[in-house]
Amino acid sequence: MEVHYFSAMLELFLEHSLIVLLFFIIAVLYSSVGFGGGSSYLAVLALSTMYFTEIRATALLCNIVVVSSNVMLYQKRKDIRWKKVIPLTTVSIPLAFLGGYLKISAQLFYILLGVTLLFAAITMWFTNKTQNSSPKKNNMSTASSAGIGGMIGLISGMVGIGGGIFLAPVLHITYWDTPKKIAAASSFFILINSLFGFAGQATNPDFRIDWNLSLLLMGTVFIGGLIGNRMSHRFFSPAQLKKATALLIAFVSLRILFKYYTGV
Repeated sequence: MEVHYFSAMLELFLEHSLIVLLFFIIAVLYSSVGFGGGSSYLAVLALSTMYFTEIRATALLCNIVVVSSNVMLYQKRKDIRWKKVIPLTTVSIPLAFLGGYLKISAQLFYILLGVTLLFAAITMWFTNKTQNSSPKKNNMSTASSAGIGGMIGLISGMVGIGGGIFLAPVLHITYWDTPKKIAAASSFFILINSLFGFAGQATNPDFRIDWNLSLLLMGTVFIGGLIGNRMSHRFFSPAQLKKATALLIAFVSLRILFKYYTGV
């Protein structure tokens, strides 16, 4: 039985070797500069032949693997300000579950994905916050935090992202806290939305996923993340990686939108 399973996994690895390689490279590079890379994983899967419901679920599972260690590290350093984080996640939790549970068409999924990735690319290109910035007055009320978190949670569950790419710019614009505290809050927000978004998808009667492939990719990003953490800024700066990733994600998003708007 074990020999048969190993043989099946090896065959799966060879069949999807390019995706596995790309996931490994993304995990190494992103973790080396303290990022997760969730949008890049989603972009790679969007160019594959995987069914769209599998893309959503697999991306969320990889998100969970990537950000879990970050959340534990931030908590150990006491960078997560729970009194401010809880309002962001209170409404996002049920709406992320609902977004994952909702049955949507493949066309709607890819249009949402294209718009999401394009927004991510623009944000990555123009955002350049330093970790030493001092916080100004927080302009976001508790009600606003809950509302924004809820809207992002719904989109996150539907598309298969953690939502940090939407949340972080809003928190920076409103001077929610220091960039380090915003990064910590975003990591926890991504983890929560990914967990409940996946739970919503898993309870949908039409849910389907290739568990062997998902486990292979989860293991890949886990190992890549461990290696990247040891490299720490050796080859690329965060700014360089953001620019390169922005170009890649912009290309994928425009390709998706062109295909599903024109049918070409």
